[in-house]
Amino acid sequence: MARPRPRRPGPRGGILGGPVDGAARLEVEYPSLEAHPGISVRHRGSGFAGTIVRVEGGAAVLRGATGLERLFPMSPGSFAHEGAAVTLVAPRPAARNGPALTASGSRAAPPAPARVARAGRIFVEGIHDAELVEKVWGDDLRVEAVVVERLDGIDGLVDAVEAFGPGPERRLGVLVDHLVPGSKEARLAAEVAGPHVLVTGSPYVDVWEAVRPAVVGLDAWPTVPRGRPWKEGICAALGEPEPGRLWRRILDSVGSYRDLETPLVGAVEELIDFVTAPA
Repeated sequence: MARPRPRRPGPRGGILGGPVDGAARLEVEYPSLEAHPGISVRHRGSGFAGTIVRVEGGAAVLRGATGLERLFPMSPGSFAHEGAAVTLVAPRPAARNGPALTASGSRAAPPAPARVARAGRIFVEGIHDAELVEKVWGDDLRVEAVVVERLDGIDGLVDAVEAFGPGPERRLGVLVDHLVPGSKEARLAAEVAGPHVLVTGSPYVDVWEAVRPAVVGLDAWPTVPRGRPWKEGICAALGEPEPGRLWRRILDSVGSYRDLETPLVGAVEELIDFVTAPA
């Protein structure tokens, strides 16, 4: 009886080896995409779509349209971006060839002792406005020694300005929401405006809306029926009954001025220039 002949191992570059079924082939079939926060993708296996929030180890955290966050392994070809299958990879560290920048895009100043606050101030409507301004412009405001104070509502603006006592060495900037012709905010702004008081703002009903919706995983902010409080309507539409918790999620998603709508960025920059300009 003839004995079976031993099989010779095929060459490493044969049809069953090498790049044909190895990692190199996967890279060709599924282009790599760095998983930067804010990029919209879809997990192909589950169909879950959302924006990338962060990378944890070898997995990506996606935030869906309702605010739900889910974690998916970044296996080859498991995500789709703009209709094409991709392999998500952890973002590469940003190159540091140029000067360090603050969240507002300004050149970061070297460490320095705390300065005495200047007489000029910036008023904002509420705590959420103050937290957003601090997150994006906080470094700049500390360098310029500008204090931001909240009004806890726009209705008391006239009295607050009068109590502050603006002057050539004591300029006042005011940031308001919904600064559009014919609004209550526009009327109050006109009432307090003067050579030492500048009121700027954005057209958005609330400062939440000044955050780009894509940053929090939305195509657009939900439409709130007229007559219903805006924040209440947004919380209901996104399935989050606690406004404070939803705001924390929105604020955590903001990394720099690029995550904000242009009207708000321009309004804040104008106020900082105004209160820091020489008398």
